[in-house]
Amino acid sequence: MAHAVLVVGGWFDAEDLYGPLTVYKTLRTYDPRANVSIVMGPFRHGGWARENVAHTVHGDVYFGDSLQIKFQRDVEAPFFKAYLEGDGRTDLPGALVFDTGLKKWQRFDRWPAPDARTVEYYFHADGSLTTAAPTEAQASLEYPSDPLKPVPSRCAGPTIEDLTLYHYMSDDQRCFTSRPDVLVFETATLREDVTLGGEITARLNVSTTGTDADFVVKLIDVYPPDEPDSPYQPDTTVHMAGYQQLVRGEIMRGRFRNSFATPEPFVPNQVSGVDFRLQDVLHTFRKGHRMMVQVQSSWFPAFDRNPQKYVPNIYEASASDFIKATQRVWVGRGAPSGIQVQLLPGSTR
Repeated sequence: MAHAVLVVGGWFDAEDLYGPLTVYKTLRTYDPRANVSIVMGPFRHGGWARENVAHTVHGDVYFGDSLQIKFQRDVEAPFFKAYLEGDGRTDLPGALVFDTGLKKWQRFDRWPAPDARTVEYYFHADGSLTTAAPTEAQASLEYPSDPLKPVPSRCAGPTIEDLTLYHYMSDDQRCFTSRPDVLVFETATLREDVTLGGEITARLNVSTTGTDADFVVKLIDVYPPDEPDSPYQPDTTVHMAGYQQLVRGEIMRGRFRNSFATPEPFVPNQVSGVDFRLQDVLHTFRKGHRMMVQVQSSWFPAFDRNPQKYVPNIYEASASDFIKATQRVWVGRGAPSGIQVQLLPGSTR
């Protein structure tokens, strides 16, 4: 029997963003007869179930009015009414997904959209981020990494809210661009809207002076200098002009770069490939904005610190195991680095 399944998630779910996306894709893959739909909104964990929310805000970013109530009224209630009381017919598409850049709902037959095209954005030695492959035979950029002075999860505190770190998922990243332990790559100002809709993969070539390392990749929307403030921002000291909104970020513990079952150390100063998936997005980088990627090797306290000296069990590492290291990201033709994204039709590069 083709049972109806409604999978619901939030783009800012710090506790389980992976879950709803993977449940939906797994059901679609292994039971194509099932009547499965997914809804992804601009919510934190369980945020779609909250009541009496007049203005839907995550962190500093305002997304619209009463989006939680509208979901409950216009999507959830009709779904249950149709399948528990009615004839099983609704106008719900295969995927109802909120675009966190345009701040509106989009409808798709399924997710990711079947007409999304895969595009590579490459890092360059001058700090640019483009779809043109690098031409230099060999090039790299380096940064120091000190586990005793990790890159923080947020520019401003508090770092823990209700015992769960969640505001960081849309936070302003401006304070990190001047840190020596963060690499920054950026596009030119966009002449047209660019919509990323689907999966993102970090594709790095790296080396380290240590024997273990973490690599964090953050995709960021850089607002123009004339962006107006929102009347619903909870913190009036933060201004949206030049805001650098985290769109998606992920970390890979380097010891698991080839296998989660069989960890292995890095060979110091030897180039290694580190590829890993970031979670999906639907985000339009609007005309006049820029796309930015930041690369770093710590993200504390959202993620624990890597000692950077390979030990069998990090949780049993001694103080002497925590060492400084120099990380190098390779960006030349022979060993390029960047991110692989899915662009929706109508997007320019």
